[in-house]
Amino acid sequence: MDWAGHALSFMALSFVTVLGLMAATAVVFFVIDRVQTGDAIRRNYPVIGRFRHLFTTLGEFFRQYFFAMDREEMPFNRAQRDWVNRASSGKGNTIAFGSTRNLNIPGTPIFVNAAFPPLDDQFAATDPMVIGPYAREPYVAPSIFNISGMSYGALSRPAIEALAGGAKKAGIWLNTGEGGLSPYHLKSGCDIVYQIGTAKYGVRDDDGKLSDEKLRKMAAHPQVKMFELKIAQGAKPGKGGILPGAKVDEEVAAIRGIPVGQDSYSPNRHPDIENFEQLLDMIEHIREVTGKPVGFKTVAGTAEPFEELFQLIRDRGIKSAPDFITIDGGEGGTGASPMPLMDLVGMPIRESMLMVEDLRDTYGLKNRIRLIASGKLVNPGDVAWAIATGADFVVSGRGFMFALGCIQALKCNKNTCPTGITTHDPALQKGLVVENKTTRVANYARSVIAEVEMIAHSVGVAEPRQMRRRHVRLVQPDGTSRLMIDIFPRSEPRYPEED
Repeated sequence: MDWAGHALSFMALSFVTVLGLMAATAVVFFVIDRVQTGDAIRRNYPVIGRFRHLFTTLGEFFRQYFFAMDREEMPFNRAQRDWVNRASSGKGNTIAFGSTRNLNIPGTPIFVNAAFPPLDDQFAATDPMVIGPYAREPYVAPSIFNISGMSYGALSRPAIEALAGGAKKAGIWLNTGEGGLSPYHLKSGCDIVYQIGTAKYGVRDDDGKLSDEKLRKMAAHPQVKMFELKIAQGAKPGKGGILPGAKVDEEVAAIRGIPVGQDSYSPNRHPDIENFEQLLDMIEHIREVTGKPVGFKTVAGTAEPFEELFQLIRDRGIKSAPDFITIDGGEGGTGASPMPLMDLVGMPIRESMLMVEDLRDTYGLKNRIRLIASGKLVNPGDVAWAIATGADFVVSGRGFMFALGCIQALKCNKNTCPTGITTHDPALQKGLVVENKTTRVANYARSVIAEVEMIAHSVGVAEPRQMRRRHVRLVQPDGTSRLMIDIFPRSEPRYPEED
């Protein structure tokens, strides 16, 4: 029994040692907290006051698992994330017993079911749509749902590879974001939309100006189907992009043309575009140099700028028009943005999409300018709503991040993303297995498209782009609902529609 006695003695000694270390640590923290002057809580309540910061830090994680209801968490609730997870896993997305959605919240869309919907052999998949009929190489876009701009640098290498691979499998396009074109975008052979941000990463000369030579080089890739000028984005309208220096390794720096390890700030707007005349000139120039369709991405603040733009297009001729306009809502996301811009600037997509679509059609440009909706549209109902309001395409960023495995840790602006999506730490990137996530991305895209087509079938049309405002009701403050077309009536045309 001597071994038992020795074991008990060792355990007792270890226990006393641990207690002693804990006591010594507490004494050290007590002294530190008492003498420091930066935190009143720790100064008045030494040691104990430290738990406040711990609970504050951990609260955002615990809420989503234990305390928040399925439909109440922000920016995306559990019901939304769970739908994406099930869709990405290829599992059935049916539910039982009844909806957990509160249908009395003002603004909630309710689709108008048809009394006699089409039979199974009377509806079809969404047809491809031509973008850029006046470009030398128009793009026949096959899918209504695609991947929004997320840069390599903001996202990790395996994340970009998985998005590109999933886009190829699902037959959708992938927007590069403003960080330039990396080898990982091209690896799978998917369709690419090259985004040109205000810093013109990847297509800039030594002075930061647009380089025609580099434009031609990017356009020479057959996968690059279109170019998108980023004028503004919903998470930070009026401010350029921010890439923390921790994410700027040698490869990212080489692709973008910026110093290694330093924070990268883009200008708050294109220095060479000061008005709509110059915007249209720039669009025509890029279209001529590349031969590809060109559009721009922006955030709506009011109707007047779009009226000015569309009138200018009518005056100059419809060939001068952008081939597409991406409307980002003020609720759009990003890796790093000042809180006032994230929270308070820019019209929500559920208002701006209706306004811009109405103005485009009023000026007779429906067949000339394609509209792309962006901004927190991750589930089939969101996408179907956007198409019913007039969007020709819908793009999502955060929906595809959930498909990659994002847990909404809210660490995108740091180099500590626990799922390996927005970090360049190799140890964290190991958690993101490209082959597995490629399949999840493709499954998610296919599921969204299939269920949007199912909603279209339910409201009585053959395919999603035939949905209109009359197919959606919006819940009012008194709990009743009204047709969206009655709340947002169409304006009288000022010009006839031109093909």
